[in-house]
Amino acid sequence: MTDADVIVVGGGPAGASAAYYLAIQGHDVLVLEKATFPRDKICGDGLTPRAVSELVRMGIDTAGWVRNYGIRGYGAGNFVEVPWPELASMPNYGLAKRRKELDHILIRHAVAAGARLEEGVAVTGAIRHERTGHVVGVLAKAHGEPREYRARYVVDAGGAAARLATSLGRVQSKNRPMGVAHRTYMRSPLASTDFMESQLELWEGEAGSSNNAPGYGWAWPVEPGVLNVGLGSLSSKGAPKGLDYRAMFETWMANAPAEWEFAPENMEGPLRGAALPMAFSRKPLYADGLLLVGDAGGMVSPFNGEGIAYALRSGREAADALGQALARTSAVSAERALARYPKIMADELGGYYSLGRMFASLIERPEIMHVCVRHGLPRPTLMRFVMRLLSDAYDKSGGDWMDRLIASLVKVAPKS
Repeated sequence: MTDADVIVVGGGPAGASAAYYLAIQGHDVLVLEKATFPRDKICGDGLTPRAVSELVRMGIDTAGWVRNYGIRGYGAGNFVEVPWPELASMPNYGLAKRRKELDHILIRHAVAAGARLEEGVAVTGAIRHERTGHVVGVLAKAHGEPREYRARYVVDAGGAAARLATSLGRVQSKNRPMGVAHRTYMRSPLASTDFMESQLELWEGEAGSSNNAPGYGWAWPVEPGVLNVGLGSLSSKGAPKGLDYRAMFETWMANAPAEWEFAPENMEGPLRGAALPMAFSRKPLYADGLLLVGDAGGMVSPFNGEGIAYALRSGREAADALGQALARTSAVSAERALARYPKIMADELGGYYSLGRMFASLIERPEIMHVCVRHGLPRPTLMRFVMRLLSDAYDKSGGDWMDRLIASLVKVAPKS
């Protein structure tokens, strides 16, 4: 007896994507979400063109969302403005949407397609087949009461914590990058910008006359008059840096341009932080009936901390593999179909994430970051190339010379 063909644990972008694509295939998919929508998540709220292309593919109506048309970077007394490129594979604009709203929109879209949603259900462990060891369901507390849910397959879309996968021994690798991001919302005149503003250097005191802190800051509009403002740091080996992010943020506010009006009285809500698991930091992505998608599989980009695009993509690819498996007439054939999922994700992102790991090992050192910013920002062509690489905004076949060069680098890099 089963409660669904597939159980998806977690209703964020990865889980909603998997549920949507399974539902439109006609499968019975049940999403278990521990919170109640709408609920907030710590995030930069920025959607790159690659993420926008996934929303377009899902048929999400983004009319009225805040658009941005490129990245504006500041550092070493210079700044550069890089518009999003014109590409065949994605739009030439990004979007911003508070996660409280975005996740609600996505899960409603999945439910409208036929997925079932149960909120207030905290998954506590896996149910495994006594003979094969395959995951055939989950143990949970539904509104405080013990409950079992069974399905042919289970998807862990439980975010960075990935408690279900962790309970089965799939823990995060210590040799993969880990990011930490802190953000708040701020009323500011800068909210009139249509670019994603990025402070490529953080200073321990006054800009230019103090030491660099490891990390970078960002600010971009999420709604009229309001910015998502935050800062992040990166560890190439997943070890916490022990930084005082609140002090770093206060220093950044104090040294930001006066016309931005970054001040405590303009903050809407507290500064809150979250971990960003990167570069496939939790594997295997499929084994024994359990698939990992999004942050649960450590799919945040080491280049820029972007996670939503890869959450949506992994949900789509997982749903495709599951759809094929559910249609097979033997267990052996179904396993072959599911084994394609980690291979597809490795082929798609493995080389790119390996380049990102190399990048992370360099820029986590403030002195190297300072040299790169000082000598790179004044060179517009170089910065267009770098920003295209960092934002994963390139055509993977065809395109111009920048696209072809990035695609070549990704192809020759070892799979992460």
